[in-house]
Amino acid sequence: MISIENVSRRGFLKGVVGTSAFVLGVRLMPVDLLASGDVGALDPAAPMNSAPLHPSVYVALDTDGTAYIVAHRSEMGNGVRTALPRIVADELDADWARVKVVQATGDEKYGDQDTDGSHSVVSFFVPLREAGATARLMLVRAAAQQWNVPAAECSTELHTVVHKKSGKKLGYGSLAEAASKLEVPKKEELKLKARNEWRYIGKDAAGYDLKDFCTGKAAYGQDTRMEGMLYATVMHPPVMGSTVKSVDNKETLAVSGVKGTETIPTFKPPVNMQALGGVAVLADSTWSAMQGRKKLKVEWDESANKVFNSGPYRKELEETARKPGKVVREVGNVNEAFAKNGKVIEAEYYAPLLAHASMEPPAALAVYHDGKVEAWAPTQNPQGARDAIAEAVGAKKEDVTVNVTLLGGAFGRKSFPDFAVEAALLSKKTGKPVKVVWTREDDIRFDTYHSVSAMYMKAALGADGKPTAWLQRTVFPPIGSTFDANAVYSAADELGLGFTDLPYAIPNHRSENGPATAHVRIGWLRSVANIYHAFAIQSFTDELAHAAGKDPLEYTLALLGPDRIVPKTELPKDYTNYGGDYEQYPIDTGRFKRVVQLAAEKAGWGKKKNGNGFGMGIAMHRSFLTYAASVVQVHVNDAGKVQITRVDSALDAGTVVNPEMARNQFEGAAVMGTSIALWGEITAANGAIEQSNFDTFPVARMNSAPREAHVHIVESDAAPGGIGEPGLPAIAPAICNAIFAATGKRIRELPLTKAGLA
Repeated sequence: MISIENVSRRGFLKGVVGTSAFVLGVRLMPVDLLASGDVGALDPAAPMNSAPLHPSVYVALDTDGTAYIVAHRSEMGNGVRTALPRIVADELDADWARVKVVQATGDEKYGDQDTDGSHSVVSFFVPLREAGATARLMLVRAAAQQWNVPAAECSTELHTVVHKKSGKKLGYGSLAEAASKLEVPKKEELKLKARNEWRYIGKDAAGYDLKDFCTGKAAYGQDTRMEGMLYATVMHPPVMGSTVKSVDNKETLAVSGVKGTETIPTFKPPVNMQALGGVAVLADSTWSAMQGRKKLKVEWDESANKVFNSGPYRKELEETARKPGKVVREVGNVNEAFAKNGKVIEAEYYAPLLAHASMEPPAALAVYHDGKVEAWAPTQNPQGARDAIAEAVGAKKEDVTVNVTLLGGAFGRKSFPDFAVEAALLSKKTGKPVKVVWTREDDIRFDTYHSVSAMYMKAALGADGKPTAWLQRTVFPPIGSTFDANAVYSAADELGLGFTDLPYAIPNHRSENGPATAHVRIGWLRSVANIYHAFAIQSFTDELAHAAGKDPLEYTLALLGPDRIVPKTELPKDYTNYGGDYEQYPIDTGRFKRVVQLAAEKAGWGKKKNGNGFGMGIAMHRSFLTYAASVVQVHVNDAGKVQITRVDSALDAGTVVNPEMARNQFEGAAVMGTSIALWGEITAANGAIEQSNFDTFPVARMNSAPREAHVHIVESDAAPGGIGEPGLPAIAPAICNAIFAATGKRIRELPLTKAGLA
């Protein structure tokens, strides 16, 4: 047994994390047990492990009727610890009040556990329904045997099997033992519920962890503690890839509580999932470790990335965007169309690097012993963290266990496990449990950044004002550069994020990509490349509407053309479609139109005249298999500062498991989109990041967030789309289009501080 102490914001909580095997050999850690107060020597594995009925890794049923349902994805405010278990519970016909959610550790038995890309429900909607239906069928068959009646005559009600002919009923708990002795049904034997029979799917539900969130009991990575552990904070090289030349730790060691320093080797390119490297200060408290780091003197051998300066780098990207690039999609003949008479419009757009700045900076606890590692981390990717830790410490991956705590925000940053790797390396070096804690400054200066992008747009307008030719170029250091140091062009999956999937019915259009060298870690940030692609394309759409003398709403609908499914043959052969099968998830312009029209209708589009400081802007975007549109209303005051007064967002995400959480995500996206539009910018000087905290990297607060945010969900029986990310891309362009409507001032670069508007 490993004793772990969890200190929440509301009290000193004691818990125990066991090392025994769980269902089907997978170790699980129920977060609610870590946060439940005095649990003594209770092994949190025991209740689910001892439950007799466990037909799959996702569900188990005990004799007292408790249904244990596994959440194999990470909870970071995305609602996944509620949505996924409710899918199982629905098919099981379980009483939600009798469900206990159990958090999975990293294990391939669950399939992909990387909680990004808004595909938790998309990928697991059917498998989780099947898991619930399997358990339900076994319970029904057990009851039928006991009553000596055909199973076909039995059905289920809430947590109960019933035989309507005789009026007999049996609770699930009383059937668990008998059901466990039956063979697990084959997939073809299952009968999933009809849509009109759903009990939970499609119904509003509060988050499973809501009470713990509100009472301070929720356990995050920052909360975990272990007896005898050391705290560590790492001085990373200011310029990525630099190595330690010399260390002077005399003053550091003199700080009360400091136990020593350890050097973490700089990664060998590419950086991948490795730790950045640097010098760690280890102490008996975070305060001592941080104070000791202030006294630490490190001399660096700087890497080639010291040449990175944001101003010249931007010019380099823009110059590249003005030149022909690699053609990644072409429909018709753009050159011939431009050669004909027509009004030509050109525009350039720029979006800077962004940091994630989630409320909980990275933190992880790890213990290395006899070649094995156990770690606790707020990770989005426990399997990836496990593999990275194993490689770093020279262990077998089966000897590494990664327990997933709640994540205090993540947005893609915590798909990278570098902070957990640091904890494991330091535990191996010291022979003690080590908790690594990053400060806010560390978080912003050494992030896995959202890429900077320069985009060039050009269109020729016909007599009707619609484009006869459309050319777009995008230039940005790709995420692939983090995994291949020589990568300068973007991969198909990145280009498919709102660029090569342009839905407009334009007879001649071409998309091009130019090369860009990365000087920092480029990673995933909520909605990824969709942010800058939507900013450029939807801003340019608004520009063309005004150039043609058309209403932007009507112009957008006209560009979509007649309702149609964009033929797959029009798209690049390597178009990845967010991993969705194109037959099931085609680009449907009719669904685009519905969200555009719904957002406009709810916002009262056209009912108030633009100008004199008031303006409405509209933008749309499809991402992660979901269609979204936003109408933003702004007021620009006499001082020239913008206030976002109202946001109306509409979404068509097909089947929505938890509408309440979908609304939460889109409301949050409106706030995050406001932060990006108004202030979001990371810059570098001589390779070092210049921002460090919220004074230099602001986020929206109550006085600057949208005063109203309204979310409107299109009812649909289509397959589920993503929820967490699709609300973000349309916000920034809608804000900028609204500013133009209010002031006549066109915004082509972010953030709005550049134009003096924020």
